[in-house]
Amino acid sequence: MKRVAALASMPKEKKDPSFRKFIQRLVARKPKNLDAQFFQAHQEVFAKTDCLTCGNCCRTTSPMWNDTDIQRVSHLFKMKTSAFLDAYLVQDSDGDWVYPAAPCPFLDLTDNKCGIYDHRPKACREYPHTDRKNIMGILGLTSKNALICPAVTQILEKIEQIYK
Repeated sequence: MKRVAALASMPKEKKDPSFRKFIQRLVARKPKNLDAQFFQAHQEVFAKTDCLTCGNCCRTTSPMWNDTDIQRVSHLFKMKTSAFLDAYLVQDSDGDWVYPAAPCPFLDLTDNKCGIYDHRPKACREYPHTDRKNIMGILGLTSKNALICPAVTQILEKIEQIYK
């Protein structure tokens, strides 16, 4: 959150909400303990983060749905898989099942609660992916997620402090 306030006061050419240059430096450096550092920062940030106060992920992006997710949620709604797909998802240019538009159709916009929380797709359960192994392989995704999720911004700020 500090970064958001700081960004507003910085000259436009200095703003880097995606941490692009920092992530390029990390990729070049290839730190061996980056997974542990991200995991620690993730734990610290999410210990004091209430995602229900934000909901940006559900308001602006679409998770990829795998076959297991589709089966699970269509079963929850007592729908045939084909009917669920027709009602809620489309295939993108890569062949992945996603929502046709944001926000998520299962998001309650009044309180940011998920109507299928206990049955949500794997991509939602794992978001923002900052506590996983091999973080180096998804630093590009992490950079994009920093534009959406204030917690990712805080995590990257913590990691950035380590490497200053």
